Amino acid sequence: MITPSASAKLVALFLLLFFSAAYFFGGCAPKPDAPPALDSVPEWAQEAIWYQIFVERFRDGDPSNNPTLETVEGSWPHNKPASWQPTRWTQDWYEMEDWALESGKEFYRTVQMRRYGGDLQGVLDKLDYLQDLGINAIYFNPLNDSPSLHKYDARSYHHIDVNFGPDPEGDRALMAAEDPADPATWVWTSADRLFLQAVEEAKKRGIRVIMDYSWNHTGITFWAWQHILEHQADSPFADWYQIDSFDTDSTSFSYPGWAGVPELPQFRRYDSVEEFAHGDLIPGNFHPELVKHIYAVTERWLAPDGDVSRGVDGFRLDVAELIPVDFWREYRAFVRGINPEAYLVGELWWAEWPDKLMDPTEWLQGDIFDAAMNYRWYRPARQWLGGGAPPLETPSAFVHHLDSVSAGLRPEVLRAQMNLTASHDTPRFSTSIYNQANINKYRVNPREDAGYKIHRPDERTWRDVRLMLVHQFTWLGAPHIWMGDELGMWGADDPDNRKPLIWPDLDFDDEVTHPFGLERPRDRVVADMDLHSWYRQLIHLRRDNRVFSLGDLRYVVADDHRNVLAYERTLGKDYALVIMNNSHQPADIELMLPENIAARGLTDALGTDVLSWNIRSDNRLQLLILPKSGAVLMARD
Repeated sequence: MITPSASAKLVALFLLLFFSAAYFFGGCAPKPDAPPALDSVPEWAQEAIWYQIFVERFRDGDPSNNPTLETVEGSWPHNKPASWQPTRWTQDWYEMEDWALESGKEFYRTVQMRRYGGDLQGVLDKLDYLQDLGINAIYFNPLNDSPSLHKYDARSYHHIDVNFGPDPEGDRALMAAEDPADPATWVWTSADRLFLQAVEEAKKRGIRVIMDYSWNHTGITFWAWQHILEHQADSPFADWYQIDSFDTDSTSFSYPGWAGVPELPQFRRYDSVEEFAHGDLIPGNFHPELVKHIYAVTERWLAPDGDVSRGVDGFRLDVAELIPVDFWREYRAFVRGINPEAYLVGELWWAEWPDKLMDPTEWLQGDIFDAAMNYRWYRPARQWLGGGAPPLETPSAFVHHLDSVSAGLRPEVLRAQMNLTASHDTPRFSTSIYNQANINKYRVNPREDAGYKIHRPDERTWRDVRLMLVHQFTWLGAPHIWMGDELGMWGADDPDNRKPLIWPDLDFDDEVTHPFGLERPRDRVVADMDLHSWYRQLIHLRRDNRVFSLGDLRYVVADDHRNVLAYERTLGKDYALVIMNNSHQPADIELMLPENIAARGLTDALGTDVLSWNIRSDNRLQLLILPKSGAVLMARD
């Protein structure tokens, strides 16, 4: 019998022999058309501008496929009222539906029961919008079939959620005829095919696509877990999961769910350790049959019917630090064996919540992930440019933090880091900046902090948001947009960050309700098209000038007295100078330009009229920049 440990070692040996053979028999010197090395970072990912889509709240393009009580069964909270139905897209977020009021439960319980009906047709309908915005990469939150709104509690890994496609009932019938443990029986449902159509249409528009998977846990409706519930220790899948005891005459069924959540049973780690600190590389692997299943799912979406050109471009990988590292190393080799240009980005977040963010360096050495979700960039950026707690008072302190975030990482990894201002797991960008007294991700909702501001942010906030965006789109790393931030959406931490998108063609109710009945301002819910234009301008600036994605970076001014930071980006003959005045006073700055740049002259790339400048005969640049503003000067051709 091959044990999980032996299986892992055999796979590792096979991979070593495979790549060694390719190296020696292919010739020691790399050929011009040789595939990228296993530790390489895809160049497209270094030039990516990410747009994250949470499909259930993005756009309802097909009301006929909306969720029903039957399709949401098994998701928390349980025991939904018989009168439950999908929520109107344009409803005041904090207003409770009739069915919610009938339940007798408070807002923050019933809001988790909501479904709005976002689907893949809605994504298809808005691809032209995304193309015009300028983004070139989509990160989808989980699409796998699931009863929840977030889809991290998979019912099936290998199918797209039935309510995201055009025929939920027909898809459920197709899935019921399969043996989910046998990939040879898997079929393409209408939802699966619609997703592949969305991938195809995105690629026609120059947009890459990655999917989000959690290989750490499933939902309680997952087919293997359901088999375990019926057959207990006799199920062939019982060894896949962490199970403390089975249902017998002397014991009851017991298992640890992820983060203590019983709806998320976790997979079992073999040849591993019980005690570890967050951020440690955990040894071990999964059960070999589970690994085979994950590989089959992965290949299905990377190369549908064996065609890589129709597949996705990589994966965002959930709670990555909890998964054994032997699995990850083999998984990378497997993925790259299918698509050498595939991108793997890990969620590597907390070392000690809420004070210490995880250092992902060990995970980014070329054998596991290409990049991480870079919350470590956002924290110091919020602290200096947004005044977030605890504040960074000077640009030199900010630079010190940025340097520490970058330490130990190869240049191509830095360029591919996913630099987030917000996500489905944090307050929205604007609300985070509005509540600057709160440490990001700690007591960032009105349940834990009665004074947390949930209404539309003030003008100071939007000014700081615009300044921070200049930094995000001109610094190292791939900028990321949480859907709707470009339209000026606001909201506290989950679930308030997951409101339906405020599309300009929809007429939304004013927000007048407070979840705890407190006084609040009346807010009109409309898209901020001026902010949208600012995002669009910065996105196109970055896309049209590779100096911002691939160029070198050098700080040239860190003036703690004036609170001004400036840095150069250079790539070949291309040159850009980014200046940020974070003070409340105009600032005059003087710096030396390279002689060839001074001779070519500079142009205001953003045309914002926030600065004036003069290049002297000795190549010194004198400039005056307005308070709380950022500018980009580029060398003329």
